[in-house]
Amino acid sequence: MQGQLRKMHVRLEQQVQYELPVGDQSVSLNPLIGKPVKLTYTGKIFCMHCNRAIKKSFNQGYCYPCFTSLAQCDMCIMKPETCHYEAGTCREPAWGEEFCFQPHVVYLANSSGIKVGITRQSQIPTRWIDQGAVQALPIFKVQSRYISGLIEIAIAKHVSDKTSWQQMLKSKAEPIDLLAKRDELVAVCEAELADITQRFGQQAIECLIDQPVVDIHFPVDSYPVKIKSFNLDKDAEVSGVLHGVKGQYLLLDTGVINIRKFAGYEVEFSA
Repeated sequence: MQGQLRKMHVRLEQQVQYELPVGDQSVSLNPLIGKPVKLTYTGKIFCMHCNRAIKKSFNQGYCYPCFTSLAQCDMCIMKPETCHYEAGTCREPAWGEEFCFQPHVVYLANSSGIKVGITRQSQIPTRWIDQGAVQALPIFKVQSRYISGLIEIAIAKHVSDKTSWQQMLKSKAEPIDLLAKRDELVAVCEAELADITQRFGQQAIECLIDQPVVDIHFPVDSYPVKIKSFNLDKDAEVSGVLHGVKGQYLLLDTGVINIRKFAGYEVEFSA
């Protein structure tokens, strides 16, 4: 099949189920574990938003005009504490109201070790799977992305807010007692959390004390010893035996490729 790559679709079951979109079609990847696959880049790239042909992709799939004008590409998406909606300078106020001013969850996850993160409530558990987390625990539900960012900053003083993708791909992370870690972090961040609650009101922040830890199992039969990352701009053909899928990566016996990074790239896929 041939078409533009898109972020892989995921479904949380006993083992995460993956589908790779290629244009208007998609292929189930789980049955292909242990079998040879090949992606061949045609040399064409299309913007994920406006679909125009481009020579270079920005921010995982956008043309430069969309990258500089869309709210979803603004810095506040990566750093929600820099939200400037109230200043009247949001690139797309209507988009911000639809996506940023809705319930968000602050969570702990175990991917390459413990980390704190945030996501829209509607993106659970997709966000955890995309990060390659083997465990996840929602700890706060809040009214907006901005508030979740403030809480994340407070907690990130004590645990990482990033995933080491190389370490995540090398092995399955050792189990962590996320419930105990949650209690520890809430206690140590008590003053900052109280300040945020006072600023936005009790109704804006809900502590999720009864949520269970979610265990996530990825379809991987073996992990790479060394990480060799494919780049379609340099390696037009990516082929090898598919040993697993984790996060948004295909794990081949010849290297790994981040599918999300090459969204909008036109490829031929065969298995």
